[in-house]
Amino acid sequence: MERSASGLPGAEPFLRQLCWRDFFAQALAERPEVAWSDGADQDWRDDEEGLEAWREGRTGYPVVDAAMRQLRHDGFVPNRARMVVASFLTKDLGIDWRVGARHFLDWLVDGDLASNNLNWQWTAGLLPGPNPHRVLDPTRQGHRFDPDGSYVRRFVGELGPVAGGAVHEPWRLDPARRRRLGYPSPIVDHGDAVDAYRARRFGHRAR
Repeated sequence: MERSASGLPGAEPFLRQLCWRDFFAQALAERPEVAWSDGADQDWRDDEEGLEAWREGRTGYPVVDAAMRQLRHDGFVPNRARMVVASFLTKDLGIDWRVGARHFLDWLVDGDLASNNLNWQWTAGLLPGPNPHRVLDPTRQGHRFDPDGSYVRRFVGELGPVAGGAVHEPWRLDPARRRRLGYPSPIVDHGDAVDAYRARRFGHRAR
């Protein structure tokens, strides 16, 4: 595989993902218990309302909602979008990664226990090696990886009339237009949520 892909456009990130896939498969083969046990004493939150909003794609963060609706529609989500929604669930909402991992396995057509669950732990900052301080800002991620907003408009029908990158920040639209669109306001303030996450995890406020 490495020889056939070498030198082709996109080969380097593709091969890097294969290495992660193989690493996670070997880790799970060596220690099957890590599939559902992260060995950490994490202070997770109970937030049924937030969880349902995340599952249904109505968090008020367009790229998160697009990814979660694509999961239900296609049974597939691109890798970057998986990372964004996993970061949002575990760090913005403070909900146990296992809840998200189970939801993904219920819906993914390419669901694989090792790749799914250990990637969830990696994004939650719980495996050896990842950076627990790393938090993905859903708005910045949307602008960076979906600059013209086509991904969001494909899966979030309410935002179809919003042109260009403005689709990633619907809260900036005229209030009357926002009401006509029928898209929800953000269920959390990202900055405040990240501060709360860091206070729970590291015992201090970030700002």
